[in-house]
Amino acid sequence: MEAFIDNLLEFFFILVGVLLAYVAFNVATDKAHPARLGTSLFWLIMGFIFAAGNFIPSNISGALLLVVGVLTITKQVKIGHVKEVKESEAQASSEKLGNLVFLPVITLAVVAVGVAQFTPLGGQAGIGIGAVASLLIAMLVAKASPKEALEDGDRMVRQVGVVGFLPQLLAALGVIFTEAGVGDVIANAISAVIPAGNPLIGVIAYSLGMVVFTMIMGNAFAAFTVITAGIGIPFVISQGGDPAVAGALAMTVGFCGTLMTPMAANFNALPVALLEMKDDNGVIKEQIPMALIMIVFHIVLMYFWAF
Repeated sequence: MEAFIDNLLEFFFILVGVLLAYVAFNVATDKAHPARLGTSLFWLIMGFIFAAGNFIPSNISGALLLVVGVLTITKQVKIGHVKEVKESEAQASSEKLGNLVFLPVITLAVVAVGVAQFTPLGGQAGIGIGAVASLLIAMLVAKASPKEALEDGDRMVRQVGVVGFLPQLLAALGVIFTEAGVGDVIANAISAVIPAGNPLIGVIAYSLGMVVFTMIMGNAFAAFTVITAGIGIPFVISQGGDPAVAGALAMTVGFCGTLMTPMAANFNALPVALLEMKDDNGVIKEQIPMALIMIVFHIVLMYFWAF
């Protein structure tokens, strides 16, 4: 079963790679594109890494990522011309579909949770299966052809751009930090400031540490292992805090940091790109007041529930 799950996950990565290769082809054949060579190379490399990453040496993947980084830094990755949807057509489709427009999203959630809870395939496979199922439902509901689905996928990928890969890179960075012993360094630094044996100060440090590190990493999952090892275990759990309660609240308070950082590209930069907002930080500005309130509530809940 483990081998089947690995192959299934690899299949989903290959699907993503094929889509990115399709984007690269469209860019390469667009003679009016302002940065055709750099942009097509970027999407081709990313598609190759997604599709063949497990079949090539890691040092080659690393070298290709460096090339991708150079293309990004030198601003060689641009949107170019994408097929626009006329506002009148979008409005007509919206009125025609009505609430059915939410069916693909609900399908993704229901299938993903169902697979994760009631099969041995796990959550990652559940998300992949749910995504494929929701795509098929969307095509059925909208009566769209595979070509239209590909065109919409091409438009979405190009609109999101390079920030779409930030979560994966930040998650990898979190693993590197953990292996490098960053948690131990943080623990030593915090121990010099925070007095031992004070649960309240430990809870505050744990919560704020998760928030700040999540804002830096852009991902609470990446921050969790480092901050829990460096602050959570020695200053909360070792003081008698319930590890299940403290860990769960630490993860969710970390996502309060996600609401306040541009590094959380999939939450904050992606809506800006898709909605073509004029203010790049517009989403973050709207979320900050609620995030600050939730941080305070998390600190209170962790102190009273974990001890």
